Amino acid sequence: MLKPILDFFCSSIGKKLIMCLSGLFLVIFLVVHLGLNLTALYSRELYEATCEFMDKTTAVQLLVPVLAGGFVVHIIYSLFIELQNLRARPIGYAVPNKAQAASWASTHMFVLGLIVLGFLVIHFAHFWWKMQLQSFLGHEPANAYDLLEAFFSKWYYCALYIVWIVAVYFHVSHGFWSAFQTLGISSSTWLPRLKIAAQIYATVVALAYILIPIYFFLGLQNMLQR
Repeated sequence: MLKPILDFFCSSIGKKLIMCLSGLFLVIFLVVHLGLNLTALYSRELYEATCEFMDKTTAVQLLVPVLAGGFVVHIIYSLFIELQNLRARPIGYAVPNKAQAASWASTHMFVLGLIVLGFLVIHFAHFWWKMQLQSFLGHEPANAYDLLEAFFSKWYYCALYIVWIVAVYFHVSHGFWSAFQTLGISSSTWLPRLKIAAQIYATVVALAYILIPIYFFLGLQNMLQR
């Protein structure tokens, strides 16, 4: 019963399908997570109220782990595919014309994936472990705003965070349009549009994320929030 399913997901088409679908989870997760974090720039009260709303809303409690899981699956699976690419012909995102489609991001997806995965471990250790996990275990979770403020008060965490966001930028700016190309949308009309959309999305999201550590490291919350 399971063998045909496993064979499909181990095939070239199955791997591409997993990358495309999990990539969609990554795109949505980045926007949802960004929306939450940006509320911290307005006020502590709004950020804490948003966190409380998310913790007490069943739909959100179900959605966020699914999106986060898709994010993790996408990164881990991309690393798996890139490792196979080192030993065989490319089987990841479709690239029919290597000379035309090759870019720095496409040739460094393995390194970018390692950077993203590495920071996810740090993120889980400093936030998820101290908040969501403690709440799940029935313990008192740490204050979300205090954790955010303490984390970004350290320059090395800010630097690591920005490096992570830059890696996400390159990963998404390439992966967004190449995923559609894998699905067969590679005409001369749509592919340039998808590349522009990918650049706009990746740039806006990256700049917004980078604003957060800069905001807290410079102590702007003490000057702008009342």
